[in-house]
Amino acid sequence: MGSGGSAGPRLAAAEGPDGEEQRLEVRGGRIPTSLWAQRGLRKLYLSGAGLREVPVELGALKHLRTLALDGNELMEVPEALCRLPRLAYLYLGRNGLQALPPAFARLQSLRCLWLEGNFLARFPRALLGLPDLRSLQLGDNRLARLPPGLPRMAGLRGLWLYGNRLEEFPPVLLRMARLRLLDLDRNRIARFPDLTCLPALRLLSYDHNPVRQPPSVGDEVRLVGEGAQEFMEARQERLQSLQQQQEEEEEEEGGTEAPPVDPEDGSPLLDDGEGGLAALPASPEEG
Repeated sequence: MGSGGSAGPRLAAAEGPDGEEQRLEVRGGRIPTSLWAQRGLRKLYLSGAGLREVPVELGALKHLRTLALDGNELMEVPEALCRLPRLAYLYLGRNGLQALPPAFARLQSLRCLWLEGNFLARFPRALLGLPDLRSLQLGDNRLARLPPGLPRMAGLRGLWLYGNRLEEFPPVLLRMARLRLLDLDRNRIARFPDLTCLPALRLLSYDHNPVRQPPSVGDEVRLVGEGAQEFMEARQERLQSLQQQQEEEEEEEGGTEAPPVDPEDGSPLLDDGEGGLAALPASPEEG
């Protein structure tokens, strides 16, 4: 969680419809009341502002697309937040959250959600009502399992589950056919199933798990973890050998040249629909 509101004033930022950014001071965890009169705000950054609650006036910012509340002292999600119909990017990491309210499912415009560094012991059920969510950051929580209804989140492309309490690979992930990025670092998974059944997967991170060999994945997947470098080097040599063999056979037959086989296809690991890629931003901002 954040460090509280006992320190001096914290700087926050807001951006209106014209793209002009303004700075404001948050003193003692209190947001200036003048902020709520600006109904046309598109972005509001209140990271590390020592907030323990957010005024109900937040719900009046109907045009808000980006909201950063990470690094505060929030013990629950403000009810007013669930009344923001256009919210697409939401940062709630490093607070004291243990659950999400059912009303969270009203955020149907939400595309990217950061919940890392909280105290979630159960996967929030409300998230299953957000089929168009594309990026979900749940790292450094207390999750031991995933719900069987996870495939209802059909739009999910990036899922970060590092630093949780998973003791086995969640079998429901095998049904997430559109998932492109999966981060399972720092769990307790000793064995991985065959993951070649995930055709869209492009990055799998499994570092700091008690596994003895790299998981079995498709040739397009980049691996991060114990033994991954050797595995990918051997795979690249194999693919280059196959390419050379194919070219030689076609030369003998007088056929046309085949397109090269590229072990790293260069496609974006995760397209968030707004031009963003898979890697988490260093600071809360969309692409």
